[in-house]
Amino acid sequence: MIGIKIDKSMFFDRKKIMNAVDVGVRKVLAKFGAFVRTAARSSIRKRKSVSQPGQPPSSHTGLLKRLIYFGYDAGKKSVVIGPAPLRSEVEAPPLLEYGGRARRKNRKGKNVIATYQARPFMTPAFDEEKKKLPDMWKNSIR
Repeated sequence: MIGIKIDKSMFFDRKKIMNAVDVGVRKVLAKFGAFVRTAARSSIRKRKSVSQPGQPPSSHTGLLKRLIYFGYDAGKKSVVIGPAPLRSEVEAPPLLEYGGRARRKNRKGKNVIATYQARPFMTPAFDEEKKKLPDMWKNSIR
């Protein structure tokens, strides 16, 4: 009878590898989310005048800047970045980002349809930081 001795150090520890991958993914996506949030916040300037269509919006009160968050979703292994919803009839952040039409009351209290031109702030921040993502993945799994 021939005896065979198996050296277990020659095999991968699947659980250990998967844990290392999960930790690396979480770190990279959390860092990416933080960078996109910072870029979006810094693109919004505080000023009294209205920004030009196509440019990031002006911040008159600072509320939009304070409401931009990011969060890592462990179940989907993804990151969600963007402004928190406001408690109002009209969602201002999507109207600023994409433009569109919304019903609102004018100064006389009448309902009118207002048209908003896009003043994107999240998409440009995301696109700029996305270029740096490959470097973030380097050596992320240890």
